[in-house]
Amino acid sequence: MDSTELGDLWDRLFGIQPAPEQWLVVVTATAALVAVVPNGLWRLTRNAITIAHEGGHGLVALLTGRRLTGIRLHSDTSGLTLSRGKPAGIGMILTAAAGYTAPPLLGLGGARLLADGRITLLLWLATALLAAMLVMIRNPYGVLTVVLTGAAFLLVSWLTSSEVQSVFAYTVVWFLLLGGVRPAFELQSARRRGGAPDSDADQLARLTHAPAAMWLLLFHAVSLCSLIGGGGWLLGR
Repeated sequence: MDSTELGDLWDRLFGIQPAPEQWLVVVTATAALVAVVPNGLWRLTRNAITIAHEGGHGLVALLTGRRLTGIRLHSDTSGLTLSRGKPAGIGMILTAAAGYTAPPLLGLGGARLLADGRITLLLWLATALLAAMLVMIRNPYGVLTVVLTGAAFLLVSWLTSSEVQSVFAYTVVWFLLLGGVRPAFELQSARRRGGAPDSDADQLARLTHAPAAMWLLLFHAVSLCSLIGGGGWLLGR
């Protein structure tokens, strides 16, 4: 690859792309909402939230010095991230807290990139993160979901027009922001019925001796604040 091609690649990656019209931003938000609210469709689309959830566990485990041993994604949209290290302490606490907070925080970061016009950069970063995560997947269903998701980002970023890339990127970020809200409510409902005894909130309660309800409140606060802040950036406010 010569210097001209490298320059073109640099410009494509870090160049600024125009934001879509306001009405189209609203359409992408509506499409994401449709993917989150109906229970039947949510059982399918929630797989993407699980990828972000388990990816959050894995990334923070590595950042805190733990050894990441594998990630499993299941067809019921549950997942499991395994890491080795101290069974308690700040590293384990941050790792456990990263799951429910990862999707909305990724959405918030994506909204900031889109507000700055970095559409292509967002798509390529997402593809790179998915490729890195694929190395740690330890079951066939997990491999399938990550490969399909990564392929969608790759194909859109390389083969489609800037307008299509913009619509896709905005829809994905809206989905992370909106889809990041629902799991905390689902967990709250499950715990009210006596289910999910080993949920992230319950694990955090055992690690910190703080009530699980406090951690649920944190999950709600992060997801709702991310939605408000990210939504404001996407809408240009």
